[in-house]
Amino acid sequence: MPQDRYAVFGHPINHSKSPRIHALFAQQTGQAIHYTAQDVPAENFREELKRFAAEGGRGLSCTVPLKELAWGIADGKSVRADRAKAVNTLVLGKDGRLFGDNTDGVGLLRDLTVNLGLTVTGLNILLLGAGGASRGILEPLLAMKPRRMIIANRTVAKAEQLAMEFADLGSIKALPFKALASESFDLILNATAASLSGDLPPVPEGILAAGGTCYDLAYGSQPTAFVRWGGGMGAELSVDGIGMLVEQAAEAFFIWRGMRPQTRPVIELLNAERSQAE
Repeated sequence: MPQDRYAVFGHPINHSKSPRIHALFAQQTGQAIHYTAQDVPAENFREELKRFAAEGGRGLSCTVPLKELAWGIADGKSVRADRAKAVNTLVLGKDGRLFGDNTDGVGLLRDLTVNLGLTVTGLNILLLGAGGASRGILEPLLAMKPRRMIIANRTVAKAEQLAMEFADLGSIKALPFKALASESFDLILNATAASLSGDLPPVPEGILAAGGTCYDLAYGSQPTAFVRWGGGMGAELSVDGIGMLVEQAAEAFFIWRGMRPQTRPVIELLNAERSQAE
């Protein structure tokens, strides 16, 4: 049976579990797809995208550092992708047009509220990072009516720009990292790329409220530096983004194939495989 081609583009990409996830979705739903991971730095994105389309590719996932570039390239965009100005899911039309969507926000919210049983409403939230990953999750997070949202980023002007763009949706402002020391947060989300290189954002100690949660949008075979930091700060829950990865992938699969796979068995399997590898 011929298989439709899909892929994830990003840099770095060796750690990606997306091919495994989509293979499990295809098996579960009886869909004939072939999904691969391709290392694509930002400067090669347009060229590799053209090649993939010419070879019959049907859809793409875009990860670090390509989400904002993908938004700029897409011919048509969903409302949520346009609001985020970031695209993580591309549909390659047979007419050559590109449709961009963003499934990061719905993926994060499903993991937080359904899989982890958290309530976002009324929380003080700190979002670390102001890149494409942050852009994709701000609208759905603010729709849950947190008490307030603070964005911290190494380049403060970038965080201030983001806060300004989303100010109509709720209480949101930007702060430099050093100004966080006097604050207290119920939920700290790491949307920086620091974990991909084993690093930690310059977060002050003592800012996590009692019973608070730390959530790293990145993931790995071992706990990330941020997940370990959260554990050290006494977080009631300190987890990585494997659940978000599966949930946003399921939304992308639905966009591409019109079928919604079950996510819980896939999350449980990936976590079991990680436990065995430790």
